[in-house]
Amino acid sequence: MPTNFSFLQHEFAPMYENARRAEQHVYTDPMYCAILCRKSLEELVKWLYDNDQDLELPYDTTLNSLMHEQSFVNVIPQSLLRNTHLLRKIGNNAVHGNQKVSQGDALSALRILFDFSIWVVRVYSSSQTPVATFNDAILIAGTPVSRSRKETEELQQQHEDTRQQLERANKELKQNEQLMLELQARLEAVHAVKTANKESVTVHISLGEAETRKLYIDTLLKEAGWDITAAGCAEYPVKGMPDGDGRADYVLWDDDGKPLAVIEAKRTTVDAGNGKRQAELYANCLQQMTGQRPIIFYTNGFETHIWDDAAGYPDRRVHGFYSKDELQLAVNRRTLRQPLAKQVTDKDIAGHYYQKEAITAVSERLETRARGALLVMATGTGKTRTAIALTDLLTKAGWAKKILFLADRNALVTQAKKNFNKFLPNLTAIDLTKEAEDTASRIVFSTYPTMMNRIDSVKSDGHRYYGVGHFDVVIIDEAHRSVYQKYRAIFDYFDAIYIGLTATPKAESDKDTYEIFGLEPHNPTYAYELTQAVSDKFLTPPKAIAIPLKFPRRGIVYDDLSDAEKAEYEQEFLDNFGTIPAR
Repeated sequence: MPTNFSFLQHEFAPMYENARRAEQHVYTDPMYCAILCRKSLEELVKWLYDNDQDLELPYDTTLNSLMHEQSFVNVIPQSLLRNTHLLRKIGNNAVHGNQKVSQGDALSALRILFDFSIWVVRVYSSSQTPVATFNDAILIAGTPVSRSRKETEELQQQHEDTRQQLERANKELKQNEQLMLELQARLEAVHAVKTANKESVTVHISLGEAETRKLYIDTLLKEAGWDITAAGCAEYPVKGMPDGDGRADYVLWDDDGKPLAVIEAKRTTVDAGNGKRQAELYANCLQQMTGQRPIIFYTNGFETHIWDDAAGYPDRRVHGFYSKDELQLAVNRRTLRQPLAKQVTDKDIAGHYYQKEAITAVSERLETRARGALLVMATGTGKTRTAIALTDLLTKAGWAKKILFLADRNALVTQAKKNFNKFLPNLTAIDLTKEAEDTASRIVFSTYPTMMNRIDSVKSDGHRYYGVGHFDVVIIDEAHRSVYQKYRAIFDYFDAIYIGLTATPKAESDKDTYEIFGLEPHNPTYAYELTQAVSDKFLTPPKAIAIPLKFPRRGIVYDDLSDAEKAEYEQEFLDNFGTIPAR
């Protein structure tokens, strides 16, 4: 039987099989086709990590993390990378949700998989350089399949089983010394082929520009819970434009017929910012027509910006669109939230002078419409209690309804939740590492890996567990560079106020840490360091005790380190000097 993916069948057999099967079901079973496309994409991405020595495997190995890893971003052409993210989203909706996958969505996913597969083979194969275009005539038309809920769940379980098998295989490979030697030889061989091929390869894109943009925007809107087929959503006529009447690309409405948001979509080949002025004009018209100014979004499909000018915020880049509830809250907050300067810090939670100063410094920064703050406070000076008092102040003033608290260990999450419950018992809280999903909770506590899994999944109704605007504030415990490097996708995803807590002295905090919070290096929002705490007699100075240690006497022998220690060693020295010292 003819197939568009014949070029995969020799060197990339597992991917070929899934792609071929996906091709056979694009019209008869679009959901199954989308699942297989995502599965084939994941296998291709993991193959790249296994065979391209320029790629650095991230701490979290979900597909989302693998595709956000900077080394992967550097290797994959931007036009392909953007489209593969769209394929991943379509596949996620099919795998995790009951939202219908259309034939058009499945066909788009198949074409994106074709483009990515062609590029991989052209760059990494030493024996073939396929020149082909996607042939719609090969696809099989037939009667659509109607799947029962049980059959859908079985498909989802098959996907999960395959993912776990791939993870186990990767772990076993890394644990076998002989296989590691063979792997190194293979990496070097693939690198040589890649170096020889990549300059001559032309990226092929099967989807048209307009089709890609609309599909990407529609997918993001669906994930946020919007019905794009509803009356008045797309191509909404507006009156009062400078050059006559016009049509807004998308308008998102509240339950009372008032506009919550307007979306201007520009061509993918131009900067999204080109749509800012047009979107502003549409917002002016809608405000004049309805009495309510909508929040402004402008996008080229791949890059999206939000601009709530009525609340005084400058425009900023976001990962997607807000849900109806998130938009309604943002619009209501324009008039309901109170000045932070008029709020009183609860001294029973944070009564020390430096804790009050820290909260005041954060409040003053947020009043300028900044969206990040970093507190440097020595261990033992009450960082968590300061965060609790700040949470109390922000919720009472109407600035924050839902808060996310992130830590890198389960024990820290458990302790933080215990302290928040003690001082703020009126705010419902949940620990995602231990408790069932509950999106109604006011405060969510989680480790980074748990939250990574949440943001790359959708619920049974096809909507996100947490939308990009779900949390008003994200508190990061022990904020430092390694957190940003390992879990950058979290910081890219949530559009929230970020508040970092760290005991690292301000002079030692790295550039990435400050950038997360929109700060200049060595200039945290507030610092209360060890020397000052000792001087104020809140802390006792440390005592030095001489203990003979093996490392100072013998030195560090790289090959004697555990895998975790090697990773830490490489990260530290590679970051500072660009190379790893000789073993």
